[in-house]
Amino acid sequence: MLNYVYHAFVENSTSFGYACGVAPSRWLSDAEQDTWRAFLEATQRLNEQLDRELWQQSGMPLAYYQILAMLSEAPDRTLRMSDLAHRTWSSRSRLSHAVDRLEENGWVRRVKCPTDKRGAFAVLTDAGFGVLAAAAPAHVDSVRRHLFEQLTPDQVRALGEISQVIATHLAAAAEACSVTEPDTASC
Repeated sequence: MLNYVYHAFVENSTSFGYACGVAPSRWLSDAEQDTWRAFLEATQRLNEQLDRELWQQSGMPLAYYQILAMLSEAPDRTLRMSDLAHRTWSSRSRLSHAVDRLEENGWVRRVKCPTDKRGAFAVLTDAGFGVLAAAAPAHVDSVRRHLFEQLTPDQVRALGEISQVIATHLAAAAEACSVTEPDTASC
């Protein structure tokens, strides 16, 4: 049914004609459309399931876990806020709000940058590291159960290769657009 609606939309939209200099869209084939929708559904459902299980098991959302994990891997468990936003694929404002909550929990503290009055660092506290260490085994188990145990070893390798290609392309595209915040993108 979805492909029928999609094809009806494509046929109708291409029959109206285009203004001078506007190229017609290159629509997705049936196979591409099916793949695109399966990809969207799988990634959304996986993130929702991981988030749900982290809440149940550890009392924190996946976004907070990712922040704590990135800080735990950084030298001195410290990252500049802008670098942390980049590593967690968050806008600076969304990250700032999350770090406020993590500070309230005593898991992260914010430290002003001595060389840049506008800059700040996020530092993972010992309490935050303890919460992360307690949550990690169940979270890794969830990732394994919901992702890797559903795939063959060849599929895992292919998923890794495909994900790297897409991530590399999107990082270059973001750089080319000079995106600093998702809502101010010029491309």
